[in-house]
Amino acid sequence: MAAINTMEKKLAEYKCDTNEAICMKLVRFPEDVEDDSTSFHPEYSHQVYGDDEVAFGYKGLQIQLFYTAGNLSTLFKVKYSSKVTETFECVEPDDIEGKIREIIPAGFTCNTDDFISLLEKEANFKPFGTLLHTYTVHSEDAGDLTYQVHKVDINCPGFHEYHERLQTFLMWFIETASFIDADDDRWDFFLVFEKYNKDGETLYATVGYMTVYNYYVYPDKTRPRVSQMLILPPFQGEGHGAQLLEAVHRFYCSLPKVQDITAEDPSESYVKLRDYVLVKLCQDMPSFAADKLPLGFSADMAKDAQDKLKINKKHARRVYEILRLRATDMSDEDKAREYRLEVKKRLFGPYRKNQREMAKMKKCLRPEELLSHVDQMDTQTQHEELEKSYQVVVEDYRRIIERIATHA
Repeated sequence: MAAINTMEKKLAEYKCDTNEAICMKLVRFPEDVEDDSTSFHPEYSHQVYGDDEVAFGYKGLQIQLFYTAGNLSTLFKVKYSSKVTETFECVEPDDIEGKIREIIPAGFTCNTDDFISLLEKEANFKPFGTLLHTYTVHSEDAGDLTYQVHKVDINCPGFHEYHERLQTFLMWFIETASFIDADDDRWDFFLVFEKYNKDGETLYATVGYMTVYNYYVYPDKTRPRVSQMLILPPFQGEGHGAQLLEAVHRFYCSLPKVQDITAEDPSESYVKLRDYVLVKLCQDMPSFAADKLPLGFSADMAKDAQDKLKINKKHARRVYEILRLRATDMSDEDKAREYRLEVKKRLFGPYRKNQREMAKMKKCLRPEELLSHVDQMDTQTQHEELEKSYQVVVEDYRRIIERIATHA
């Protein structure tokens, strides 16, 4: 038994956290390759290396995935200080390289010098598609930086191969990511690029992107649905997601055939971003004026949001609640109570549904069957959960209001 425990301890030394082992870079200059400060790591690697996000068989494992900043030409190298087969002949290490090769497209290099030579070609890289929006972000180090949002068609020369490289980032930064069938012409692609200077030339770096699928709505409309959205880690927290989403929203608002704009299984962070962008778009509309907000969510609000901004009723309701919170003096008990009841009325929807289901169960279930459902429908628990939900919602709304005030 002692010998087995000793063996297990020795083998455990050959386990590596794949999130830490994978080292990624977006390279602009040759010196970036050796500069650790330009590196970043995945948030997730379970879709490639399993739920434990562990690789076995190596000590000092480093998986290098370096990309040129614009065209995303790729360097893929695996380095380690020792391998388990050097000590234990009968133990097989994980196929680290094979798993990566399954997701990155052909055309990468494994030679650092060859990769550095590819940087010289970055001057030839230009953003794909049609320019939709230009904006600037102030940096204390670099001053005002210029960014562009482009809409791209999959048939744009060179874009298909570029997109195959770009979408590999999804596996590392979106928990349930999957690759799309980019050849379907109902996909729209939107990309963000940064303009930067290198040796007197203007170059472009990839910042992030969004994919949108255009669903058919009877009889003659479409419903664009956001499928994937990612701002690459070096650019996160700088407001690019909001700029991208607003530019995309404004683009679809200009198309008469669009019914409304939705998202596929949106994350919490996406919902908060969308709330922020939609409030910005709606706050100056007459139907959402401050004197109308205390009167409740109106048909005019829903209609204006739908007709003018392609915002569906559910999303428009959230916009109304945020704007009403901003216009409400929450230190006034009566006004605060009115607001709380108004929001809870919406939040109570699922609980009301549970009550209807309970009424149906009482008619058709035996007492012992009914008992197993009673705890789920407990009224006191419902009130407690409702209050928790309300507090979370209001806290999220306040952050959005603060962000809008900051960027006003």
